[in-house]
Amino acid sequence: MIKADICELLNIQYPIVQGGMAWVADASLASAVSNAGGLGIIAGANAPVEHVREQIRKAKTLTDKPFGVNIMLLSPNADELARVVCEEGVKVVTTGAGNPGKYVEMWKSNGIKVIPVVPSVALAKRMERCGADAVIAEGCESGGHVGKLTTMALVPQVVDAVNIPVIAAGGIGDGRGIAAAFMLGARGVQVGTRFLVAKECTIHQTYKDIVIKAKDIDTMVTGRATGHPVQVIKNKLAKKFEALEKENAPTEAYDELGRGALAKAVVEGNPDEGSFMAGQIAGMISKEQSCEEIIKEMFDKYDELIAKFN
Repeated sequence: MIKADICELLNIQYPIVQGGMAWVADASLASAVSNAGGLGIIAGANAPVEHVREQIRKAKTLTDKPFGVNIMLLSPNADELARVVCEEGVKVVTTGAGNPGKYVEMWKSNGIKVIPVVPSVALAKRMERCGADAVIAEGCESGGHVGKLTTMALVPQVVDAVNIPVIAAGGIGDGRGIAAAFMLGARGVQVGTRFLVAKECTIHQTYKDIVIKAKDIDTMVTGRATGHPVQVIKNKLAKKFEALEKENAPTEAYDELGRGALAKAVVEGNPDEGSFMAGQIAGMISKEQSCEEIIKEMFDKYDELIAKFN
């Protein structure tokens, strides 16, 4: 298996980062990914700061390997979470929804590796200038909040534009996706949707079953009119969002419809009213596995492909 510089940077065995999925990526999932040789991530999202602190401390009891925390910069808790990761000795921070520039000096002085998620070349270059250790170039095939460019179009352009390592994300669900990402110049991959069905993932079983049963055309993007598009698996809620767009409804209508929808998916498993965020590779997923099995299967296939083409 290729030993990418991202492995050395993050002190991990495999060049794979688990996506920081809101309401999903907790201590259980993050520690399992880290124990399996990847980099597990705990999602900060809009969770109470003390809850995130508890998850960090819990993860430390479950793994002695490095793990990280994802901070959504639009979160009202972002400033507090930025300090908590320093206080708790977190090794890596990934960020989304903005520019983490004002925190980078503090994080770096505390020995934290900083890896922002970027949807464009312009933001990738800005992140390199402000001191990021690497960037995650995420294409619109991913689940949850998405940008405009596909992974295949975005990753090579970001690779050409910056000198720091690039991690590819969006539409990567097996060894073929990893091989493709490396051919595009990435030095690692970020995977989210595949880990939704990990045995150590604590989401409602209905959520896992919906992902496993999904076909290739079962995801859709909602909320484009709001400027915050989200990729989800089609259900009654997603179709209601689609209807709002056709009606040119005000932003308040989207907010009202979406309030609590992610919790209804993750915690309650409500098939009609939950927001089941998942990427376009959902149709490739057919079974529940442990994080160790998922990672090993993906990289065994990668090794097989590389050996074949060599």
